[in-house]
Amino acid sequence: MVHDKARIKLGVENLIENKVEILRGLRVGLICNQSSVTKKLFHSADLLRNSERINITTLFGPQHGIRGDVQDNMIETPHSTDRKTGLRVYSLYSETREPIEEMLENVDVLVFDMQDVGCRVYTFIYTLANAMRVAARSRKKVVVCDRPNPINGNAIEGNLLEAGFASFVGQFPIPMRHGMTVGELAKMFNEHFGIQCELEVVEMFGWKRDLYMDETDAPWVMPSPNMPTVETSKVFSGTVLLEGTMLSEGRGTTRPFEIVGAPFVNNQEFARHLSDMGLEGVFFRENGFQPTFQKHVGKTCEGVQIHITDQEKFEPVKTGVAVVKTAYDLYKGNGFEWKEPPYEYVFDKLPFDVIAGTDSIRKEIESGETLGNITKGWKRDRDEFERLRQPYLLY
Repeated sequence: MVHDKARIKLGVENLIENKVEILRGLRVGLICNQSSVTKKLFHSADLLRNSERINITTLFGPQHGIRGDVQDNMIETPHSTDRKTGLRVYSLYSETREPIEEMLENVDVLVFDMQDVGCRVYTFIYTLANAMRVAARSRKKVVVCDRPNPINGNAIEGNLLEAGFASFVGQFPIPMRHGMTVGELAKMFNEHFGIQCELEVVEMFGWKRDLYMDETDAPWVMPSPNMPTVETSKVFSGTVLLEGTMLSEGRGTTRPFEIVGAPFVNNQEFARHLSDMGLEGVFFRENGFQPTFQKHVGKTCEGVQIHITDQEKFEPVKTGVAVVKTAYDLYKGNGFEWKEPPYEYVFDKLPFDVIAGTDSIRKEIESGETLGNITKGWKRDRDEFERLRQPYLLY
């Protein structure tokens, strides 16, 4: 049965239609990228530029650039001028990852409007946090236009990031799958984690916590080059762990983070061992592929494609750990390796530990711990975070 999609109003639509007065008389800087669109696919920068009541002066772009065309980590994106609006564009993934004084000369308020993916390891929410810190120091306001968590706002999974493993892919002790919107996270960052800027969150209408984004009428414009579909975001919070190994996470294929493997993998053996783990809501299909860039470019890799069969039962983070553990158990000494630093400007820790937010998962994999023992502490972390996030939930 095909169900009607939930009709929602995005935060930026609410801003333009109902709350534009909060920007009156202020010079506006917009933090955005190609995903910053309305349901009719009009870009936020164009809407603000075309409004007679809004004075937008500056654009700021995150990792992957304001148009999402830059692939790699730690590739600094340049400052530029936007051809369509004529506005100055500053990169917040360049020699700096936060707005500096000269970038804010013509800005009184920072408006943030970008699509998140619901995972701790995604830099956009830390671009927001950095901007909030600068705003607090410079006495400027931050307005966050809220958008759906594409993988629903109920499910929480994974360990809390540990002290000592903070990075630009994890600044705060939140779980890998956090179940919050960007607006809710902004409130938590501001109040619980002590940023204390002047913050206003422009809420959505019609979104409910149990909704995945493809169950709404909101469009999906890929927020980064390797996040082509909502389905990608459903597996990402687990298979992003493969970025810390020499397994391909499917970059350079048409299904990144769903297709995984390496030249040293036997796909029949790999799929069989993963299936024997009894993970719910997922099927591991034997697969072969040749990445067109990144790891193992041009080489035939064997592995699996991860097919979600029941998204309510599927546990992406547990599945990601299972994939890494299985590859380690089968191919240690025969191709499997942990990737070496650097990763996201961290030079003194293994990338896997930076992504995982701890070194305990890697050490437990290396010591032969069962999947159940590796993940058994996650319930305590989930319960703790569930209590922590409650005051900041908007929906």
